[in-house]
Amino acid sequence: MSQTKIFKADIDMKLEKEKNNLSILKEAMNKSRTNTHSMLGILNSFENRLQKLESTIEPVYNETEMLRRRQENIEKTTVTLDNVLGYYHVAKEVENMIKEGPSSCGLDRYLAQMDRLKQAMLYFDSHNSSSLELLDVTRVFEDGKEVLCCEFRLLLSRHGRPVPPIMLLDLIGDEEIPSSDPDVPLEHFPEKIVDDLGQIAKWLDKKGNTAEFTKDYLTMRGAAMLKSLQVLREHLKSASASSSTSIQYIGQHSPAPTSKFSRTKETPVRKSKLKIALHLKKKAQTALLQSPFEQASKGHRRQGSYNDIVENLDVEVEIYITQLSALLKLMQSEAQLMSCIIPDKNRRTVFDGIVQQSLDSVVSEGEMLATQAKKSINKHEFMSVLSIFPVVKHLRSIKPDFDYTLEGCSTPTRSKLASMLSTLGSTGAKALEDFIESIKNDPDRASMPKDGTVHELTNRTIIFLEPLLDYSETAGAMLLMHGEQAAPSEAVDAKKSKLKFADYMTKVLSALGLNLSNKSETYNDPTLRPVFMLNNYNYILKSITRNGLLNLIHLCNKDVGQYYEDQIHEQKRLYSESWSKVLHYILEIDEPLSQQRLMMPDVKLKDKEKQNIKDKFSGFNKELEEIMKSQKGYAIPDQELREALKKDNKDFIIPRYKMFLEKYERVNFTKNLDKYIKYTAPAVGVIVDKFFDTSA
Repeated sequence: MSQTKIFKADIDMKLEKEKNNLSILKEAMNKSRTNTHSMLGILNSFENRLQKLESTIEPVYNETEMLRRRQENIEKTTVTLDNVLGYYHVAKEVENMIKEGPSSCGLDRYLAQMDRLKQAMLYFDSHNSSSLELLDVTRVFEDGKEVLCCEFRLLLSRHGRPVPPIMLLDLIGDEEIPSSDPDVPLEHFPEKIVDDLGQIAKWLDKKGNTAEFTKDYLTMRGAAMLKSLQVLREHLKSASASSSTSIQYIGQHSPAPTSKFSRTKETPVRKSKLKIALHLKKKAQTALLQSPFEQASKGHRRQGSYNDIVENLDVEVEIYITQLSALLKLMQSEAQLMSCIIPDKNRRTVFDGIVQQSLDSVVSEGEMLATQAKKSINKHEFMSVLSIFPVVKHLRSIKPDFDYTLEGCSTPTRSKLASMLSTLGSTGAKALEDFIESIKNDPDRASMPKDGTVHELTNRTIIFLEPLLDYSETAGAMLLMHGEQAAPSEAVDAKKSKLKFADYMTKVLSALGLNLSNKSETYNDPTLRPVFMLNNYNYILKSITRNGLLNLIHLCNKDVGQYYEDQIHEQKRLYSESWSKVLHYILEIDEPLSQQRLMMPDVKLKDKEKQNIKDKFSGFNKELEEIMKSQKGYAIPDQELREALKKDNKDFIIPRYKMFLEKYERVNFTKNLDKYIKYTAPAVGVIVDKFFDTSA
């Protein structure tokens, strides 16, 4: 019961406390309500005062704004009036300055005066098109335009010069040699002159409403590009004439005249692209030096008829390759220069005109090369045709750059190089095909070597093929695109081109082998036939192995190398038959005497048997001397093959003769032994060593 009282007392206490809190809250609410009524009264009073202020200030603001606008209008009218009044006097004010040109006052100020004349023209044309003032302003304005055009031409002519050959050669450089110094673009004009030309061109185009200046630019820059090529050509000609190596001058930088083309730092020495074509000449010369006509043994040396042709591979081809690269660099540089001067809408037309003369000149020279090559083909001077292969290879490599540079030009302009490339390609393909025909139709009895050495046709064939190894893709592409079954350029790739050229070389060697086989039949001496074929097969195999042609041929036919090995082995076998008459005696084919009888003590031979032995030795001596006499006149130019044949001869004959000699040297078949036994076994070896040497 006591807990209930305690709990009730606690509740009563809490209730009393809550009642006190409620009364405090009511009191606070009454105060807040009183404050709210007071604030509303203040705000209403403030709003009334603001309305009274606004009604008082607004008319004053409107009046002030009207006064400000009137002031602005007055100022604008004054300025406009001043400008209009200036239009009436501008012609007289600027006429003298306009006539004197930009050199008297600076280009910026001159163009500003021209702008004043332009504005005056527009004003009079809009407000009083028949006024005398319009005529005066127009006259001075047109004079100013003409002066600007003259200034444009003057800047072009005064500062435009052909690019020095040394600069062009440095810019072309040698792509095979990496350089840490990137090529510096050609600077045709000082930077300030380029800015002035650009300002004049922009003003004449936009405000002068004329494009006459583009004709001047086209003419003068086109002439400068052509002159640059001509000067380069003259430089290369003079340099090649004064140098026995034709390329030394590339790295010899003669002091260039101080001009805008001079570089601020030392120009690195670089080789020119002349090496591309010169490499062809070196390959042909190497083949010639390694030919049997230059390395034949003493007594068989003959001068190669193609020596003079190789030496006369025209330096014009080397120069032409350099010109192609130079033209590309000049065109790229000209396009870059033009972007800073000529308005965008005129650039492609102007660029088309600039490159015409230079492009026509280079294309014309290329077509002349093709014409000369065709004449050489008709004369069967195929070595001269080799010169177009480096040209075609180089042109094919840089043609994408040409196409990109000429993008946007007219179709005839863009097709010129493609047409020339096609002409050169078809000429090269015809040369390759006609070369096979010339091998097939080479007369059987023409210039047959009396000593059985390598035929001149074989020598010419190898000399012709060897330099083409570096142009296998180019030659293969020519045959694919311009052969009997022409393929579009899109379908030609490096792999197909190499396979086609490998197939071509297989056909050449096949035609050569057939012709040589027919030629060998013209020899009356049956022993000379295998010697002749052996020399030619050995020379062909060694040549195509040494220069790498065999590896390329194996892409098409892997049996070619083995075929020549087999043929060489077969010709050696046929050659060994030349010993048959000698062997006839020492092998005792007729009336042999038994070894057992000769070994018997006190053997007595009949006169007939003695004569038989004498006949054998006499026959052997006679045939050995005859074969030595004939084979001394044979030629084996290759030392390795020559020594191998001598060794084979010794291994073939000496053991047999030694057995024959040992059989009869103790037999009393004659009182004059030295008459019949003239040669010992080592002496026979000495005789064999005299083979293939007319001086022995």
